[in-house]
Amino acid sequence: MIRNIIIGALVLGIIGTGYWGYTEQQQNAIHANNVEGSYQRAYHSLVYHLDQLENDLGTVLAMNTKRHISPKLADIWRVTSLAQSEIGQLPLGMMEINEAEKFLHDVGTFSYKTAVRDLEEEPLTEDEYNTIEHLYDMSKDIQNELRQAQASLLKHNMRWLDIESEFQSLDEPLDNTVVNGFDHVNNMVKGYSETDWGAGLSQMDVFNDEDLAEKLNGDEISESEAKEKALAFIGIEENVDVQVAETGEGLAYQAYSLTIDDPDHETNYYMDITKHGGHVLWFLQHRDIAEQNISLNEASEKAKEHLEGNGIEGMQLVDGKQYDSIGVFEFAYLIDNVRVYADSIVIEVALDDGEVIGYEAEDYLLNHQERELDQPELTKEEAREYLNGNLEVMEDHLAIIINDLGDEVLCYEFYGVINNDTYRIFINAQDGNEEHVEKLQNAEPVYETT
Repeated sequence: MIRNIIIGALVLGIIGTGYWGYTEQQQNAIHANNVEGSYQRAYHSLVYHLDQLENDLGTVLAMNTKRHISPKLADIWRVTSLAQSEIGQLPLGMMEINEAEKFLHDVGTFSYKTAVRDLEEEPLTEDEYNTIEHLYDMSKDIQNELRQAQASLLKHNMRWLDIESEFQSLDEPLDNTVVNGFDHVNNMVKGYSETDWGAGLSQMDVFNDEDLAEKLNGDEISESEAKEKALAFIGIEENVDVQVAETGEGLAYQAYSLTIDDPDHETNYYMDITKHGGHVLWFLQHRDIAEQNISLNEASEKAKEHLEGNGIEGMQLVDGKQYDSIGVFEFAYLIDNVRVYADSIVIEVALDDGEVIGYEAEDYLLNHQERELDQPELTKEEAREYLNGNLEVMEDHLAIIINDLGDEVLCYEFYGVINNDTYRIFINAQDGNEEHVEKLQNAEPVYETT
């Protein structure tokens, strides 16, 4: 009797172990399929957005209407941000792809810095057209390389998980169509740093990821913590699908790239969060914007609420522009009533429903620090003497800007009007030098009332 009970127990144990093993195998297979699906989606989206980048750059070259060029350049910035996120979601950690990632970042920065200036008053220069033409040619080469790799993936039914496994098992470079394609792209764009960026160069803060890596602090966060921070930052309380991947080792800093489902608009958010400290570098929601329902000023309040709701204090709205149905707002850090333009954050708000759809804080994370402010040598009245006599001053501030030499300088910032046109002029508070002059768009200028 006892012998039968023992045998029965052993049989049940064997059956249970077999069932557990089968269940574990099924769960692993489901997990593998989900991971493979996220890799495939990221790669095909990357190819699509690089197609779009090539089309957008070619469109700018063909445009003759300045009011259409700025929105298209802003689109290029958005597309390069999406492409960077998608590269970060691929298992390329053992590859040197930092040149390709930096290329996309700098193309986006050049496009954004050029888009936000008044192209009616300061149109694209011949050098900038040449730059865009050079970037267009390069984008065609990149597009062709990745399309060949995409065709090879589909033809041979290749899996990213297999590529990742081969990566990890080999000590020497992997000879693979897809890997070789990325390697070729990375080598192709190495020469882009010699590109003549034209007049926009002095306005373009070329991003240095090594400098940012030194600035980042805080405890290292896990993938699950990154997911929690991302949902809280965007303001999504419900349980939604979130794909998390580590960015490639080509970057000097470590970060997570996240793709977050947005059930309200049947689209996704894309976001990068640093591993150290869990700082949000940027996020973007890619969707069609309906007709405008709220004003630019109402949208600026939404942007300010987003900052304060995420614990980013001491920021002041310093600029606001509208592109179709999107409001783009720049906030600068305020210390002792002095605007610090180096510590800036850019926020995009959809003007159909007031939702924040874009956020970029790399400048803020790179430059934000404790500062000892110099006392101005000139009084405000003395600084005014260096202004054009026809300028009717409407408003003034103290501000810190980065000059053409890359140095932070204390200035008096004057807003004024000449013949119904509004200007912003920075006069050095120490020697009266005219550091920067900018003509502002007349539609809904941003003024700080007292």
